[in-house]
This record gives sequence, structure tokens and C-alpha cells, in this order.
Amino acid sequence: MGNVYVQKRGKVYQYQFAIASIDGKRKYKNKSGFKTKSEAIEAGVKAYNEYINVGHCIEPSKMSYSDYLDYWMKEHCEINLKYHTIQAYQNIMKNHIKPKLGFYMLSQLTTSVIQEFINNIYLEKGFSKNFLKNILKVLKGSLGYAKYDIPDSDPVYILSNEEVEKILERFSNNRCVYYAFLTAYYTGLRVSEVFGLTWDDIDFAKRTITVNKNILKKNQAGGTKNRLISGNSTTVWYFGTCKTKGSYRTIEIGDTLLNALKQYKEEQIQNRKDYGDIYMKHYKKIVNNPYNNKPEIKIINAYAELEVPLEEVKLVFLKKNGVFEGTDSCKYPFKVIHYELGIPCRFHDFRDTHATRLIEAGADIKAVSKRLGHSNIRTTYEIYVKVTTKMESDTVEKFESIGLNLT
Repeated sequence: MGNVYVQKRGKVYQYQFAIASIDGKRKYKNKSGFKTKSEAIEAGVKAYNEYINVGHCIEPSKMSYSDYLDYWMKEHCEINLKYHTIQAYQNIMKNHIKPKLGFYMLSQLTTSVIQEFINNIYLEKGFSKNFLKNILKVLKGSLGYAKYDIPDSDPVYILSNEEVEKILERFSNNRCVYYAFLTAYYTGLRVSEVFGLTWDDIDFAKRTITVNKNILKKNQAGGTKNRLISGNSTTVWYFGTCKTKGSYRTIEIGDTLLNALKQYKEEQIQNRKDYGDIYMKHYKKIVNNPYNNKPEIKIINAYAELEVPLEEVKLVFLKKNGVFEGTDSCKYPFKVIHYELGIPCRFHDFRDTHATRLIEAGADIKAVSKRLGHSNIRTTYEIYVKVTTKMESDTVEKFESIGLNLT
């Protein structure tokens, strides 16, 4: 039951949860004597909430889940989580959880209620397994529920060589998108890592790409439809930290991508000359994150003719006029991919395909895991390396080669 463990002791039920250790020894708070399991759960959740909130008692029998989510967001999320995680949680709460579960009292939120919610939202919306997991993170984080089964679904789509070629050919005239797709396919980088690249991350002599940041979008209040000049847009881009410690990495690249990026850099240099003073340039500005009071890097935009007393940042994936749209650059292209080309993929499937093709080719799983920036090999196996028809056929052929000789 998450943070609260309930078990039957004789004819009655008991709840138990861990409290602060004393002299290095684990301590627990428990209470027995409940006639039913639901009574023990309700009392346990209430006692646990009273404990973690240090006297700010929250009564599950009276507080709505909607109000509790607001409390949890303010007292925990905004203090401990990163900006983009907070934004993602708020969107999930507003659009999915509150409309369906917000009117329940905390005491009414049983495992069966949560499971039914997950099943229904999967059937109605058809969300991917990964997005359902994000919804569960909010549920588990706020209430401490242990585990809810997710309906079996695998949204991953492994692209064939023909499909990759078809996509690249379709966007050959959109140089920003073309080279972003090509980079993702040949490196397995996440979308935020691809669009977070700057030219100093690419070492043409050593034939490497270094991942040391990602790109993060924030929406600011106000703004106009003019998205070019700093201060006039509701979308602002920031450099964020990588997903995990293992995500900070330097990977080698082959001739195909190396030569393509060299050509793209030359094209960009020519674009800067052609557009002259109206070419958009980008700068780093250190600002304070209002949620955690820590400094972060905000990307400031300005026309080339303007003098800006900040360090210029040379982003890799830009429009011809220098405008940076970050991950938004792929919104329309993927509509084209889905509806015009008939290929049901997402940007992340370039990453999945990259990993799968490496394994098919016999690459060492440890090397693949490191290349993808995973913290352990298990993640590579369970999430990104998918069994394909070729891998299944290879398995049969390998067994045949060592099998019996029945002649």
C-alpha cells in the first residue's frame, strides 16, 4: 500500500509505516484493531499524512483529492522538482486527474478506483505506456500508492531503412528538420538533447558529439504573436540539466553524420551572410529559477544588427534565418509523417530504432547502454532494445547451427 503497509493480524487489521530512524535503526509506527482492511487503510493514510506534514493534519475523510493535489504541488513539487517536471505534473493534474478523480475524498480513493481510472483513460485516449507511467508518477507521488497495472500496450515503432529514407527525402528542403532527424537516427539522442546541441558540442577532429545539457521550453505570461524578438513571445527556451548522471556523455559518430553536419555548418555560415543584419542570433543569460532559487541559462534572441553584451550561443538546429524553435520545429513535420507518409512514429522512435539496429548488428549491450546515456543495462534491455523479426530469425538460425545432425 505504498508508504502505508496493511496486514491482517489474527481477526483484525493493522497499519504500519516507516518513521525517522533513531541511532541508525529503522523505526515504524503501527496501530492494530481495525475490523476491515479499508478501515486500516483509511486510518493509516490519515496517520501517515499527519506524520509527514508535521502537525498540519490532513483528514482523508474530508479533503478532496483536488485540494490535496494543490497542497502537494505547493509543499513538495515546487520545492523539490525541476521546472519542466512541475509543468508536466500540473498539466496531467489539470487535464486528466482532477476531471476524473478530483471530486473524490481522499478516503474514497481505493486501489480499484485508481485502476479503473487508468484502464478507462487508456481505452478512451489511447495514450502510450510512457505517458500512462507519467500519470502514475503523479498518483504515486501524491498518495503513495504502490502499484497499478497498466494495460498492455507498446507504442514503440521501429523504423525500417526504407521509412527513414522516405522521411529524410520528404524533408530534404527543411534543413533544420532534416539534419535533426538524421542526427537522432545516427546517435540515439533524445529530442531535448538533439535540440540542445551547440556547435561547440561537435568535435569534427575527434569525430564526437558531447551531450552536456538539454533544451527546455517555458511559457511566460503575456507576449505577442511575434516570436522573433526576446520579450515578445510566450515561449522561452532554457538550457536544462541532463536527465540522469549517465546522460552526460561523449559519443563517437561515423562518416555519414560527420560529413552531413559539416555540410550543414557550411550552409548555416552562408545563411548568416545572406540574411545579414536580420539574421537571428542567440545569447546566454543567467537568471534565477523562481522554484528552487538556483541559477539557470535562458536563451535570449536578437537580430544580428543589435549589440548584446552577452555570450553568444551557436545552436545547431535553426531555421534559415537563424530563428530557433527548439523541439517545436518537429510539430508540423510529424503531422506530415503520420498523415501524408502514413508512418506512425514519434521523434523518440529514432532513438528506439538506433538502439535496436545496434543490437541486431551485434554491438555490445554495455556500449549501447552507455551510448544512449542509460544508468544501467537493464533499462536498455527493457525499454529501448526491442525484439524484431530479424532478431527472432537470427535466434532460430543460430540454434540450427549448433543443433543435432539428424541424417
